[in-house]
Amino acid sequence: MTTERPELLPARMLNQFTYCPRLFYLEWVNSEWSSSDDTAAGDFDHRAIAAPSGPLPDEDFKGIWPTTRAVTLSDAEWGITAVIDRVDFDGVAVPVDYKTGGAQRSGNAWPADRIQVLAQAALLEAAGYEVTHGELYYRKSHRRVDVAWDDEARRDLQRTIDAAKHVADQLQAPPPLEDSPKCPRCSLAGICLPDEHNLLAARRARPARRLVPTDPEQRPVYVLEQGAVIGVDGGRLVISQGSEQLESIRLIDVSQVNAYGNVQVTTQALRKLWAHGAPVLWLSRSGWLDGWSQGQPSKNVELRRAQLNAHVAGGLGHARPMISAKIRNQRTLLMRNHPEGVPKSDLDTLLALSKRCDHAEQRDQLMGFEGTAARLYFGHFGALIRDTEISATFAAHGRTRRPPRDPINAALSYAYALLTKDVVATCLGVGLDPYLGMLHGSRFGRPSLALDLAEEFRPLIAESTVLRAFNNGELSMRSFRQTASGTLFTENGKKAFIQAYERRMEDQLKHPVFGYAVSYRRTLEVQARILAAVLVGEMDRYVGVVTR
Repeated sequence: MTTERPELLPARMLNQFTYCPRLFYLEWVNSEWSSSDDTAAGDFDHRAIAAPSGPLPDEDFKGIWPTTRAVTLSDAEWGITAVIDRVDFDGVAVPVDYKTGGAQRSGNAWPADRIQVLAQAALLEAAGYEVTHGELYYRKSHRRVDVAWDDEARRDLQRTIDAAKHVADQLQAPPPLEDSPKCPRCSLAGICLPDEHNLLAARRARPARRLVPTDPEQRPVYVLEQGAVIGVDGGRLVISQGSEQLESIRLIDVSQVNAYGNVQVTTQALRKLWAHGAPVLWLSRSGWLDGWSQGQPSKNVELRRAQLNAHVAGGLGHARPMISAKIRNQRTLLMRNHPEGVPKSDLDTLLALSKRCDHAEQRDQLMGFEGTAARLYFGHFGALIRDTEISATFAAHGRTRRPPRDPINAALSYAYALLTKDVVATCLGVGLDPYLGMLHGSRFGRPSLALDLAEEFRPLIAESTVLRAFNNGELSMRSFRQTASGTLFTENGKKAFIQAYERRMEDQLKHPVFGYAVSYRRTLEVQARILAAVLVGEMDRYVGVVTR
């Protein structure tokens, strides 16, 4: 099976291909993108030359013609298209391409930049103009570099075009570069995960470098005030209630918006948030995820196809390490926090169950191991809470869900809802369908894949937040109220718990596989991208996060 790619390849993509074939594939074929300081600087530098400044002269023109900017040209024979920053005329046409960085120390053009300006020269020649060379202007070094347009350049360009189109026709992205100095500054490092891929594929022996985007971390916005309206004013998200402005936040600092209950979001705000890649999630006042909105979904069709195939096949191989990791993390949490120590026999049982998960042959068998571990785990969980009154109510009821019958159960349910909505947002960003799961059945509108990915993080994020919030005094009996629907948070209790949850998401752990320090929020994305890589065949196996 082959993909149907566009007929014309942008010259900018030839630059990306020469720099890194995987970067080219991710950006052009999969339409994945992430900005960085370097790309933002490039956009800023191009503002002055982005607007067209007039037409080109006739093809047979040989004199001096005013500089023409932002020239768009295409040619079917070459199979390429380009927007040329600037074209100078002095007897011949000269394409000039602006670059933010500097030239090589030798004074020569970088190979990727050379190919891009050669493509521009080819397009001008195909349009009927005489071209002898192109120019690259490097702003950082204030250096203008000439690039010859001759027979050798034509052959180099044709070979690069052919190679790029061959790669684009494949159903799988090329492997990442190995230990390349290009990777740390690449804007797609946090999407590509080059060292992580190479480590799991046994192409890299050393621990992975911490290659993450250099942009400041974005954060979720929570709006709990009933009747509030979320709008925009310029580049800021504005939250108001009646005539009172409650908050104003820069859009570039927002990763997602969480609207609880009767909160309105204007159309203008939705459009701006979509443009920034920030989904809006609507939740009930009690925290259950009702739905979400996002901009255009991921264009990575092969990932969606692979996920559907894995879903239809049952996905047991992907689910095993998730549940195994969950049980190991439950065991670790008990060992770290039980005031009297958990009996060794129970710890041994949890370890044995986690190992049996690795070899489960059926979904029901795997779920049975998970259920047995959960009963044993929650049998000890109440003892981890220092407040004896709160601990006693949990011990009396055990783990209850709908309705939660005590403060600990209410906090656990709310924590799981927060974690699920974050994993949903992560799946949307990665290009995974939150509904097509591997373990949880895709019935009754459950975001099954989000629930799958959340499993190993329940002890690490959700249950750890509950312990910290109670034991630090952020939650008490006054943080809850008893109703006919069970035990519910008060409004102040809910706000305090969300703050505790967000702090936990910012905590860092040493990734057990890759060895670098990374926040739990970022780890969610890393794990989702590893799963995506496994689904499309770039990695052999999914590895769960297990702390010690």
